Amino acid sequence: MTKKKSVNKVVFDIETSNVFSEVGSNDPAKLDISVVAVYESNTDEYTVYEVEEFDKMWPIFERADMLVGYNSDHFDIPLLNKYYPGDLNKIKSLDLLVEVKNALGRRLKLETIAQATLNEGKSGHGLQAVNWWKEGKKDLVKKYCKDDVRITKEVYDYAKKNKELKYLDFGEERVIKLNTKDWENVEETGAMTHTLPF
Repeated sequence: MTKKKSVNKVVFDIETSNVFSEVGSNDPAKLDISVVAVYESNTDEYTVYEVEEFDKMWPIFERADMLVGYNSDHFDIPLLNKYYPGDLNKIKSLDLLVEVKNALGRRLKLETIAQATLNEGKSGHGLQAVNWWKEGKKDLVKKYCKDDVRITKEVYDYAKKNKELKYLDFGEERVIKLNTKDWENVEETGAMTHTLPF
């Protein structure tokens, strides 16, 4: 029996240098990225990139069998695609917020799930990160973004193992049952090479 190849998951999160009210639009692609934090399961490494370092980051995405994020289908991927020469939509995406909304019927913040599931809250919030960036506190933004990726990864791992996530509803702990059996079913596809030198 052949050993099943482990699925290379890339968990990621984006911070922006501005907010919707500043660009006069609700379209994520109108915003500008400050940093992207990435976790790659094959290397078990976390890295953070500023825009001028994206040439080092794209190969990580191109090695991914699947992308994992929170609100990533609606927010992170459309915004990241603005910077990417190819189309990140061609990689399988697992958006934990979509899974939660489909199971529960409404959206929940990552913070709400992390507190109940992992007993740990986030280390800040997006608006704070924008202000830090404007104040030149890049290290704080990078740490916050990396923390978000770690929390997202741990939420994913918990859900995959336990087929559920927890959240607090007016102080009461509640459970969201999830069907995770197809999460890591990925089709065999050739490696993407939109940014790799020929």
